[in-house]
Amino acid sequence: ILLGYNEGFADLTTYSAGSRCVVVGDFNNDARLDIVVTNDYDKTVTVLLGYGDGSFENRITSPTGTSQYSVAVADLNNDTQLDIVVAYQLHQKIGILLGYGNGSFANQILYSTASSSNQKPYYSGSQPYFVAIADFNKDNRLDIVVVNNGDNNIGIFLGYGNGSFASQTTFSTGSKPYSVAVGDFNNDTRLDIVVANFENDSVSVLLGYDNGSFAKQMTYLTGSRPCYIVVGDFDNDTRLDIVVVNQRSHNVGILLGYGNGSFAK
Repeated sequence: ILLGYNEGFADLTTYSAGSRCVVVGDFNNDARLDIVVTNDYDKTVTVLLGYGDGSFENRITSPTGTSQYSVAVADLNNDTQLDIVVAYQLHQKIGILLGYGNGSFANQILYSTASSSNQKPYYSGSQPYFVAIADFNKDNRLDIVVVNNGDNNIGIFLGYGNGSFASQTTFSTGSKPYSVAVGDFNNDTRLDIVVANFENDSVSVLLGYDNGSFAKQMTYLTGSRPCYIVVGDFDNDTRLDIVVVNQRSHNVGILLGYGNGSFAK
């Protein structure tokens, strides 16, 4: 942890935790931010409960599985307590861990990301890399989007509002999709998706129909090996733009949005 002050950051403080991904949220409802870290080696997630002064309690662990590649948090069952979604790259699954509101979680519920035509495990399977959470069908229930790197698609899991989800529906992307971000790119109040395609140096934009389905992808070229992607209004025109990290190019690229679902090239 590097605590910020006016002119920079304090010295690093370390805590025994995990080895893969990290997210932040209030997992025990005390209005203090906590930390969740995935632990691939010992097959757990770690919660570090915050004291509100930049320090944290000893870790609380909950069992998960191996090959944890990304994690996201939100209240998936409408009980005002944060839950966790984990993507398991080598096992073609995502796991849902419902929170108890005290920093601990129920045993995970697993959902398959495997396609009917690609049932092989490990590097021949769907390889879910990245997960994000949003309401894609405007029913006030949170849904999940997962990037399936091995199948060149994204999977949408529509939520029932009780912590359970329908089986995934898939939509094609570019080659070797790596990460995903969500926003309303054409100002129609429906959430859209942008995906970084690692192998063919592009991003895919999929405009949403508000029923959990999406239009065919539109692609835009990036630098070499785009991996991580975020969205925001970077030129103050009230239109969402895209920033992408290009791993092999050693740079970031900005795609400015026109507000109609298309972007400058």
